[in-house]
Parts: sequence; C-alpha cells; structure tokens
Amino acid sequence: VQLQASGGGLVQAGGSLRLSCAASGLTFSRYGMGWFRQAPGKEREFVAAISWSGGSIYYADSVKGRFTISRDNAKNTAYLQMTSLKPEDTAVYYCAADVGIISSRLSYGDAYDYWGQGTLVTVSS
Repeated sequence: VQLQASGGGLVQAGGSLRLSCAASGLTFSRYGMGWFRQAPGKEREFVAAISWSGGSIYYADSVKGRFTISRDNAKNTAYLQMTSLKPEDTAVYYCAADVGIISSRLSYGDAYDYWGQGTLVTVSS
C-alpha cells in the first residue's frame, strides 16, 4: 500500500490550497481516509476524515467551516480543500488509510495502518 500526498506549498493567510492523497496497492473504496498534521514542536493532530463510503465526515474544530475533505473512489484519491488559511495551519500534512475503520474511530491516528509521506503547508502572515 502506498499513499502519496501532494499539493502543499507556501500561501498567504486567507489563501487556499488543495491537498491530494493518491492511493495505490489497495481497494481504495474499502478504506477510510484521514488527514492529520504536525506543526514544528507539536504533536500530530487530527484534521479531517471520511469513511469508505463518504457517508461519514469529521473535522477538527479548528478547521471546521474552512476545510473540506472528499474522495473520488474512481481515481483512488482523497482530497483536502483548505480555504481561509491561517498561519497556525502551518504544518506537515499527512494522509492515512485503514480498511474497515469504524466511523467512531476515524479521528484517531492509531486507528490507521497506512500513512503517506506528508506534504508541507506554510501559511505566511
């Protein structure tokens, strides 16, 4: 299983970015997908997650209303659309996948077996 995160970069506060997570080596439609981030000197934190069907979606309070998670099972790709970015959103963003993950566990990093390499998002003030 491989997860390839991309789309990070440098953006000014208030700007937007869309992250992608391309998955291979798995039956993507069976996997719940999550996005997590880790800022320098801080612990990894949950950002957003979507169930295998797309029927359950969760967001961290800090990004609710600004970020949107989605998936395209035909393209084996999950997305994180980020708008109204703030300097505090600066972090390495990781995507994660797990088969059969129940909805109540989607926001827990330890529930995921597979992780991408991360993509850096830097928001300047």
